[in-house]
Amino acid sequence: MSRIGKKPVDLPAGVTASVSGQTVEVKGPKGARSFTATDDVTLTIEENTVKVTPRGNSKRARQQWGMSRTRIANLVTGVNTGAKKELEIHGVGYRAALAGNVVKLNLGLSHDVDFAIPEGITITVPKPTEIVIEGNDEQQVGQVAADIRAWRKPEPYKGKGIRYKGEFIFRKEGKKK
Repeated sequence: MSRIGKKPVDLPAGVTASVSGQTVEVKGPKGARSFTATDDVTLTIEENTVKVTPRGNSKRARQQWGMSRTRIANLVTGVNTGAKKELEIHGVGYRAALAGNVVKLNLGLSHDVDFAIPEGITITVPKPTEIVIEGNDEQQVGQVAADIRAWRKPEPYKGKGIRYKGEFIFRKEGKKK
C-alpha cells in the first residue's frame, strides 16, 4: 500500500478541480494547470478532495498511484501559493545580475554565463549573491534551480559555488604537509 497515495489531496478555498477521463485540471488564483494520469489509476473528486486509487495490484499501478497523487498535490500548491526556490552564491567575485529576460552569472569561468529565463518562471536577484526562482509549476521551478546550480556546484574544500538556501555542504580538510 502506498502511504502517499492513500492520502486524498485537499482543495483549499479558491481552488477548483475537475476530472475528465484521466485528466485533472486545477484552477486557482495563480493560474490553471492540468495533469494526465496513466490508465493504472482512477481519479475521483469527493467533497473538495481529489482521490487517487490504483486499478489492480500490479507493481506499475502501485508506482503510478503515489506519483499521480504527488503530481496533483503539486498542481494544487502551484495554483494556490506558487512554488519558490532560493539559491545562494558563495565565492570571491561570484555574482548574478538580471538583464531583461536573461540572468548573467559571473562564476569564475573565462566567460559570463547567460541563462535565459523560461516562460512561466519569474527570477529575481535581490542581492548579487542571491537568486529567487518563482512560478506555478513546482517541477519546472525545481528544474530551473537545478540547471542554474549545475553551472557551479558547491565544492567541499572552500564551499564555493551555487547552493540552495539552507543547504549544508560537508566540508573536507585540505591536504596536510
